[in-house]
Amino acid sequence: MTAIQSKCLTVLLVAFCLITDAVAQENPMQFLSRANAKVAKAAALKTRWEGPVDGPKLLKKKKIVFIASDLSDPSIAGLFNGVKEAINGAGWEILYIDCRGRCNQGAAIVSQALDMSPNGIILAGVDAASQAKGLAAAANAKVPVVGWHASVKSGPTDGLFTNVTSNPKEAAQIAALYGVVESNSKAGIVVFSDTSNPYSVEKSKAIVEIIKQCESCRLLSVEDVPVAEAGAKMQHVVENLTKKFGAKWTHAIGVNDMYFDLMERPAIAALIATNKVAGLSAGDGSSGAFKRIRASSLQIGTVPEPLFMHGWQLVDELNRAFSDVAPSGYITPVHLVTAQNIAYDGGPKNVFDPSNDYRSQYQRIWAK
Repeated sequence: MTAIQSKCLTVLLVAFCLITDAVAQENPMQFLSRANAKVAKAAALKTRWEGPVDGPKLLKKKKIVFIASDLSDPSIAGLFNGVKEAINGAGWEILYIDCRGRCNQGAAIVSQALDMSPNGIILAGVDAASQAKGLAAAANAKVPVVGWHASVKSGPTDGLFTNVTSNPKEAAQIAALYGVVESNSKAGIVVFSDTSNPYSVEKSKAIVEIIKQCESCRLLSVEDVPVAEAGAKMQHVVENLTKKFGAKWTHAIGVNDMYFDLMERPAIAALIATNKVAGLSAGDGSSGAFKRIRASSLQIGTVPEPLFMHGWQLVDELNRAFSDVAPSGYITPVHLVTAQNIAYDGGPKNVFDPSNDYRSQYQRIWAK
């Protein structure tokens, strides 16, 4: 080894040790202070447009197929309505396929969409990796496919022209950090996850990582309750948790608001009434979540998706694909809704709809 190599190695080792020591030396007060700062940033009002400022003129007379993982999911339904709103008056036709929770079970759903002779396809809440053959067929047919939560990665990935999604890790971290802040680092937490969905797995892993950094918090359990099966399983799961942990269970963090929709059912609510469990969701911002937060009933926060805005972005991304223009690369910042900011950014309508003038911004781009 040369003297220069030895010197460089020494510098790298010193830097690594300093970083490691800094993390190891962070005391509970420092961790709580850092958590407060991140929570405050996520909860700030969303009034400034941070998306694309340029792009192609909106092309006319396009037919798109919206493949929904489950249109009964309020998030998917909200996204679909956002797409319809964006194309209103543009001469686009939209058809849909509703998988009812079974898109990822081997069905060639993209191939079915191709049989409908579309110009483009939206893959909403469907794992792109499970549709590899169909996506290859779409590429051969020169039919662009854009995804929404179709991968844990945003941007071009897994055979998609682009994937529109918030950062699942950041969303999960904010939900977990708010649990830490709200409980003053004394939470006893149960995490509800869905291992059938890679996006949800990424969220639950990030939640657990944050909880483990909180020295005085307790991670009681991680419950795998697939959203598609939650309606039938949730009461039994909650009953077992209350028997096992009793008053130690103070907070529940779900990868989806649907868990709390179910926990509102009288039979389940009665099980946790004495605990006064505080619920937090790392997505997606259902109308029920907003109502619960406003009423201080069961749920204290959610990290919602801007569903209507994402619908507009999906149309913009498809138009870029039709026009042979690169994806916008826009990733929406994470937002936290609590009782303190629920009066803003669409909250009075029980939806996260940023006050950043995105509709006019996209219309301005498309009118060129």
